Amino acid sequence: MYALPPTVRWRKAQGGRTGRPPLLVLLHGRGADEDDLFTLAPAIDSGIAVASVRAPLPTDEGGYTWSESTTPGRYIGESLRSSLTWFQAWLEALTSGRPEPQELYLLGFSAGMAMASALLFDQPARYAGAVLLSGTLPFDTDLSMNKNRLAGVPIFYGHGSFDRVIPADLVSRSAKYLRESSGAKLEEHGYPIAHEISDAESRDINTWLTKTTAKERK
Repeated sequence: MYALPPTVRWRKAQGGRTGRPPLLVLLHGRGADEDDLFTLAPAIDSGIAVASVRAPLPTDEGGYTWSESTTPGRYIGESLRSSLTWFQAWLEALTSGRPEPQELYLLGFSAGMAMASALLFDQPARYAGAVLLSGTLPFDTDLSMNKNRLAGVPIFYGHGSFDRVIPADLVSRSAKYLRESSGAKLEEHGYPIAHEISDAESRDINTWLTKTTAKERK
């Protein structure tokens, strides 16, 4: 088991909502850290709390990642499972003893998309929604990916048309599953970008989060 608690950067939610605010957890890509996606925080509705978590595994080239892999996008199941157990233990400690429920959203980029979707597949009822960006689903692991596994879960899926980091077959397979088999409430966006998050995508993510969190609270 990796050391707990993880290193996390926080942005508190600002007024305007009753009860506990929704929490958006940011999961960075390979070779990055908790500072990387935190740059998105200013673009996110201030009524949503933000936590950017550092992955547990250091990489040889610097930064951190969520799972060991055989090749880009093809993750080793045992390694991914260890990170899931570690993350879920942190989340339990964070939410235990609090009588009022809190909507939890995930945002994962690249390797963080695999981690975010793995968390969804493992415990689909636990999360109110997810933003999956520029990556692949965690195929060929111990996770259940049966038809309608994510039934009713709101998902924002974004990918760049010039992105060549994740193998094309995995990108196509991921998109096909999300569209045809997941059962999720899917909103899909394509952008003329490489392996990055553009300003336009950031705006679309915030629009989706604002809309989705409002619906969840009705």
